[in-house]
Amino acid sequence: MNTGRQDRISNIPNPLSEPALERKPLDEESFRRIIAVERKRTERSKAPFVLMLLEVANYAADKAGTALESVISVLMSSSRETDLVGWYKERTTVGALFTGLMAGDKNSILNTILSRVSSSLRDELTFEQFNLVSISLHYFPDDWDDDRPGRPSNPALYPDLTNQDKGRRPLLIMKRVIDIIGGVALSLLCLPLCLIIAVVVRATSRGPILFRQKRVGQHGRQFVFLKFRSMFVNNDHSVHREFVTKLIRSENDAKESDGGDGKVYKLTSDKRITPVGRFLRRTSLDELPQFWNVIVGDMSLVGPRPPIPYELAAYQTWHRRRLLEVKPGITGLWQVTARSKVDFDEMVRLDLRYAMAWTPWLDLKILFRTPLAVIKGAGAV
Repeated sequence: MNTGRQDRISNIPNPLSEPALERKPLDEESFRRIIAVERKRTERSKAPFVLMLLEVANYAADKAGTALESVISVLMSSSRETDLVGWYKERTTVGALFTGLMAGDKNSILNTILSRVSSSLRDELTFEQFNLVSISLHYFPDDWDDDRPGRPSNPALYPDLTNQDKGRRPLLIMKRVIDIIGGVALSLLCLPLCLIIAVVVRATSRGPILFRQKRVGQHGRQFVFLKFRSMFVNNDHSVHREFVTKLIRSENDAKESDGGDGKVYKLTSDKRITPVGRFLRRTSLDELPQFWNVIVGDMSLVGPRPPIPYELAAYQTWHRRRLLEVKPGITGLWQVTARSKVDFDEMVRLDLRYAMAWTPWLDLKILFRTPLAVIKGAGAV
């Protein structure tokens, strides 16, 4: 017998075994806000939680309403004080939040909770009512470490971000308009320079003019990221993978920069970079092809830098928030205030600070500060 697995299952609190005093379900706004709070708590404590959604199938309104009322009654009368019940979608979907779970086998936790809740509902509901109810389970932290292209994070676990986007839709439209106009205008303005760079890159080293790489955008969606090639072809990418993994885990110390402008958190004296590529990186001219990423909607002019999939795999749970709230960008608060002068955790904090304070006016301010940051070139990556 697998006693280790049995121990993990026995440690899962039974969400329906400790009757509580009669309570009222939380309203939609309060329940969704608590989901956001629990995500942040899990980021600190590492203790997972499960969100259960119970929805009534498309049926006559009166019967659907009666079934939902019965579901709420069962959950409210038999759930623990630490479990929360509320409206995930007012009058259509009930949510139950199971917290205080011990980390263990994800499938075992989900199967145990589903079995116990289904059993209780089956005992209390009529056969017709039970068949109207569909149940879905959502485990946090959700899986982001697979390599399936275009895989989004589980939207059910982030209802607060959905509401946030709805609330600032006019501003998001304005941001997109600025991106399109700015991306097209800057592309045309820089076209002569881009042609010169393309000729120089092709003439000074073997390989393609453009470097294409898969990057991870908002909500985990992957896209092809463009840069002018600054490295020799067929180089060993494991060097960067090892470095950036240690950087994210805070295992790397700052190193003296190539330009003698202080210590930086980046690879220095990287032999994979061509002489021309070193200049392009220091002046950020290698980033110019990303205007196309902006025009097609993969990126914004301003936002967090998009990570490589193997970087995302090394993220702590709280690091992922930088990919949830805003679209990745060419420049951002980190680039104009710190660049590679701060460690990875501080870079993430700057990205989150930008996401919380974001307005079109802040974007314009960062855009106007970017040329000065490029001219200084300190900590360029």
